[in-house]
Amino acid sequence: MPLKNTPYWRLSGFYFFYFIALGVLVPYWGLYLQWQGFSAREIGELTAILLATRIVAPNVWGWIADHHGKSMQIVRFASLAATIAFATILFDNSYLWIALVMLVFSFFWNASLPQFESTTLQHLGDHSHHYSKIRLWGSIGFIIIVVALGSLLEHFDASIVPYFMLASLAAIWLVSLTVPESASRHLHINHEPILKVLKRPEILAFLAICLLIQLSHGPYYTFYTIYLEQHGYSRSLIGQLWALGVIAEVIIFLFMHHWLPRYGIRKILLVSLLLSTLRWLIIGFYPDSLPLLLFAQLLHAASFGTFHAAAIAWIHKHFVGKNKGRGQALYSSVSFGMGGAIGSLFSGYFWLSPGPTFTFSMAAFATIIAFFIGLRWLKP
Repeated sequence: MPLKNTPYWRLSGFYFFYFIALGVLVPYWGLYLQWQGFSAREIGELTAILLATRIVAPNVWGWIADHHGKSMQIVRFASLAATIAFATILFDNSYLWIALVMLVFSFFWNASLPQFESTTLQHLGDHSHHYSKIRLWGSIGFIIIVVALGSLLEHFDASIVPYFMLASLAAIWLVSLTVPESASRHLHINHEPILKVLKRPEILAFLAICLLIQLSHGPYYTFYTIYLEQHGYSRSLIGQLWALGVIAEVIIFLFMHHWLPRYGIRKILLVSLLLSTLRWLIIGFYPDSLPLLLFAQLLHAASFGTFHAAAIAWIHKHFVGKNKGRGQALYSSVSFGMGGAIGSLFSGYFWLSPGPTFTFSMAAFATIIAFFIGLRWLKP
């Protein structure tokens, strides 16, 4: 049920369209770049540019938001700027032009979600463990678009991908106009300097874990669609496999508000990392086994679903008051930015030689390292 005194449907609507855009970008952008004639190495580099701006952009916007307390103003401006910037992708298809467009577009694109996450948590207040009830609508949007676009790509070439992306970006901006600011942003009087927070061992360990798990997703987000095509799977089936992973994520989100108080953030993070390791090994070693691939996609519930929900709760707990926006920005920049960019780069460089099995094995190695970091330094 929608939470009382919370703009549930407006918050959910933003996530719905934001993850529709992500559902175009993540599974099918590499396919579009391949259609344009780019090599595996160039695809890895262009994807890394898209992610690398998250290292800087969320922190810039987070600093602005924490000083001015107007997160939704930033979200609205950034959403419109991202839409305009992405539209210029249609002007040219050269490597340098696409790289430039991705750089400008992603600087604004990466501004909106961390600030919106902070706004959502502020609206929820003491009910932050219900975050997953709102966030699941993003997953539903992702499921719808990956299935629909996967089916369309059976009949049309990849030239349609940027048009779907542009339409979803415009929808994000329109929905952002309806979401109100949260009035509770600066209720915390005691403010601890952000640099002092970052010196705590458990904070550094948490950020290292976030970097490593997103690094491990690099081969999956960059090459999974291409990988399965090379093993004879149809584009519609590939879209359904992407959707299955996010359906599992949605189901997990429905239970997270019960599990977080019951089991605690640390346990959920550690189990997520172990199951992520298993997932990457299955994908790397058994791409021709559809039953095992189906099982691996169900594990997306762990590698992203439970991990992300627990990480958001962890940030909300440890970054308080005026540090909330910067906490979300740090999570975004270190994990999805730095981790995602490194993961995309190494997958692009290793994809052809030593090959996909080695690449996914390295992803599994990253998550097992993250598990031992958490076991040693994350507090219960």
